[in-house]
Amino acid sequence: MGQVSLGINMEFVRHDDKTFEWGIEKAAQIGYEYVEPMLHWGRELLSEAGYFHSVSMLDDPYRISRACEKYGIKLSALSAHSPLCKPEISTEYLKQAVRFAAECGAPVVNTDEGPKPDWTTEQEDHVLMRYTIAEAAKVAEARGIFLGLEPHQQYSKTPEGLERIYALVDSPAIGINFDTGNGYLSGQDPIEWLEQVKDRMVHLHAKDISLEQSEAERGKVTGTPVGCACGEGVIDWAKVIEVCRTCPRDIVLSVECGTIDQAERSFHYLQQLLRN
Repeated sequence: MGQVSLGINMEFVRHDDKTFEWGIEKAAQIGYEYVEPMLHWGRELLSEAGYFHSVSMLDDPYRISRACEKYGIKLSALSAHSPLCKPEISTEYLKQAVRFAAECGAPVVNTDEGPKPDWTTEQEDHVLMRYTIAEAAKVAEARGIFLGLEPHQQYSKTPEGLERIYALVDSPAIGINFDTGNGYLSGQDPIEWLEQVKDRMVHLHAKDISLEQSEAERGKVTGTPVGCACGEGVIDWAKVIEVCRTCPRDIVLSVECGTIDQAERSFHYLQQLLRN
């Protein structure tokens, strides 16, 4: 049986205009055991000036591990989402993200198929995705890192679509990063879907969806950047935890919300469920 722990995606400090290290400290202060930092390529103004939480893959990977060690928190994964349908972007991006993860100590690199090119067919997109995933998997296998494929875009919005992407490459490095909110908004039953992927799941995005967002967007979108505070939306978190406890691997519920206040409320709600 898997152990279930609480973590948080660093998106929760996106609007606070602070550094990566500030966000790590804040997550630890709330009480989270794990964090999921976001990576980017190259250099850009906001994070370089200390106004954004994302970390460049041109930085020393030890920047992440040192910050986590300083504040007594661990890494559940790295968010390295890049469009798998566009290998000219994603192949080298994901390979570098895997090497970065191995050096800083993150066990999972999360991604999804991303927006597709506007000129390719569905068959061509799956060939392109197979190439990208296969190249990244070779690097991940050698380092003991998982690639977490997330339901988030046009092809992974259904269980069958995500399964087709997962099956493109036969590799022990490939797993599922299930997202409860994306699964719900795409019109699926997230608990039924979770049951289908639990044996291959390596990470979980704990995203709740408010009733207002549900009424406005369910069945019309394939996902959303962040959700509301866990426990204040439509997701049955007691059932999510119940299913995760039957997984063969330990699972971190990486909360995806948009504010520090939501992160605090999510933590206290989920912590109480885990204690029960």
